[in-house]
Amino acid sequence: MSPTQEHEFLLELVRNRPSLVATLLTEMGVPVPAFDEARLESPDFTDCVPTEYRADSVVVLADGTPLSGIVLEVQRAYRDEKTWSWPVYLATLRARLKCPCTLLVFCPDTRVAVKCGRPIDMGHPGWSLRPIVLGPEQVPMITDLERAVAEPELTALSAIVHGSTEEGFKVLQTFHDAHEHLPEELKSYSDLVLSVLPEFVVAKFKEISMAMGTNYEPRSKLVREWVDHGITQGIAQGEAKAVLRILGGRGLAVPEEARERIHACEDPELLLAWVDKALTVTSVDELFEEADPDH
Repeated sequence: MSPTQEHEFLLELVRNRPSLVATLLTEMGVPVPAFDEARLESPDFTDCVPTEYRADSVVVLADGTPLSGIVLEVQRAYRDEKTWSWPVYLATLRARLKCPCTLLVFCPDTRVAVKCGRPIDMGHPGWSLRPIVLGPEQVPMITDLERAVAEPELTALSAIVHGSTEEGFKVLQTFHDAHEHLPEELKSYSDLVLSVLPEFVVAKFKEISMAMGTNYEPRSKLVREWVDHGITQGIAQGEAKAVLRILGGRGLAVPEEARERIHACEDPELLLAWVDKALTVTSVDELFEEADPDH
């Protein structure tokens, strides 16, 4: 499994710490039994049904014997066929474990979360399955350092879900601060988070690292190259906006083709030259002619 696959990041966190699903349910006000162990269970439901029935992940809470089975599904888009397969997952797992079972559906998109939370009418009187849906609003914003260190998986999830929002700066900062206190084997969570976040957020994370007097470097070469590219792009986007703002403020018309050319440029030196020339040129064509050494 590559952690760059957006569908997989929560599943990776749960694989590392199965008790995370119990934490998420508790955060949503869903009671879970007191347990001594949280372990992964086979997500294949082949006991009584065809092999195509397979959940994303299954966790068992136990104290020697199973107390609760939790089926975890990740849905990035609403799929109507899930209303038929989800009840099969629960019924088969309940028969296998001989204990109560719960369906937890993680939806990174709020609109998808609303659809996935609709009751599933089973057709039997009084029997309606209401999926427990974890949307962006249900993922806590972890801004307390002590909690971030104690619950690194939840903090990583919080950084992924909220890091690209306007209020997510504090979450990213807390995630960064907690990184320094984690055991060596858990520090790879930073790579997992950075591989999922948008590039402009990656640049922001790097800025936080530098401002805090540390220089975080991803362990993965692939992520390290992507982080550097994200920072370069973030700087370039800022310079491109400056060029367009200056031209607009001076009342110069900027054709769509020229606007796209400015936004597409990733050469910091050329963009800086355009910023300087935008203060004096009389047309956009002159901006390109004067700043581009090929002309």
